[in-house]
Amino acid sequence: TYNANIHRGVHFLSQKGSQAYDEVRTKVKHLINANADNEIVFTRGTTEGINLVAHSYGKLFLKPGDQILISEMEHHSNIVPWQLLCENTGAVLKVIPINTNGEIIENEYHKLLTHAVKIISVVHVSNSLGTINPIKPMIVAARQMAPNAVVLVDAAQSIVHGKIDVQDLDADFLVFSSHKMCGPTGTGVLYGKHHLLERMQPYQGGGDMIKEVSFAGTSYNEVPFKFEAGTPNIADVIAFGAAIDFLNSLKLPLLYEHEIALARFSETELLKLPGVSIIGNAPNKAAVVSFVIEGINTLDVGMYLDTQGIAVRTGQHCTAPLMQKLCIDTTIRASFYFYNTFDEATAFVNAVAKAIKILRP
Repeated sequence: TYNANIHRGVHFLSQKGSQAYDEVRTKVKHLINANADNEIVFTRGTTEGINLVAHSYGKLFLKPGDQILISEMEHHSNIVPWQLLCENTGAVLKVIPINTNGEIIENEYHKLLTHAVKIISVVHVSNSLGTINPIKPMIVAARQMAPNAVVLVDAAQSIVHGKIDVQDLDADFLVFSSHKMCGPTGTGVLYGKHHLLERMQPYQGGGDMIKEVSFAGTSYNEVPFKFEAGTPNIADVIAFGAAIDFLNSLKLPLLYEHEIALARFSETELLKLPGVSIIGNAPNKAAVVSFVIEGINTLDVGMYLDTQGIAVRTGQHCTAPLMQKLCIDTTIRASFYFYNTFDEATAFVNAVAKAIKILRP
């Protein structure tokens, strides 16, 4: 009922839309305990947030020989932007190894922390394995052994499963997506410490990111607006705010315990089936069950489960290097959320058992 562009018009509809949009920035600030609203940049999602930092921070501050650290369990969106940055700057990409359980090897991480490291970008929770990485101790170690580095946390999978306090973590950047939080697709957040955002160059040019424009030159708007060029995704950002309100109304720690119980129950029952192996056995895991079945194609299992009304993802989950590390091609991944039930988990396991009977050669 108030569809109008924001931050541009003096008329009622524009003002109403602007207020609703800007209120969401404040909601996100409170959600992650940022210092100020202007540390919240709206993006199209986690992927754009990482690309923004790689482009606007990395291209400006990295030089040949500087190092970027990522882990072996990263999503492609936390690999490719840094590879592109290395190609453009002469920086070197270093990879933190993981063990067979899918955990970062702490000693190996510490060995990689040197004064040459300028960016560390690590996933908080693996989308493929469910591994919860020890982000806070990793940041503490980075401050001590790689004092020139900024740390970016990919919180796409963790943002809704537990309280994230960016000041407590001391993260320099943190990125996540609305659609992991009961919100719409196509919108997300980049959090950045204000002094870092101030020093960075704009990611794109256009409306709302400028202060003054002339053919002689352009001056840029203040943060966060200098990173938000063009007409934004107004409706979905406001809907994202509604999703945050909804989540804030719930007792999330209790719901997270429920999710974990569903996942552990499913893993226990799946392991009773012939040929099933769980992929990712870190003691500290989120509610992700990733598995393979000996002699059966994962895609075939996924297609059969779909006929039973069960939605799982099959494939490499945008983590091809991780699959290569674990010497597997693909997995079947079930992801549990607070709206799932034990009856559904039982139905899922029973359907996998039927799939094995039907599909085993």
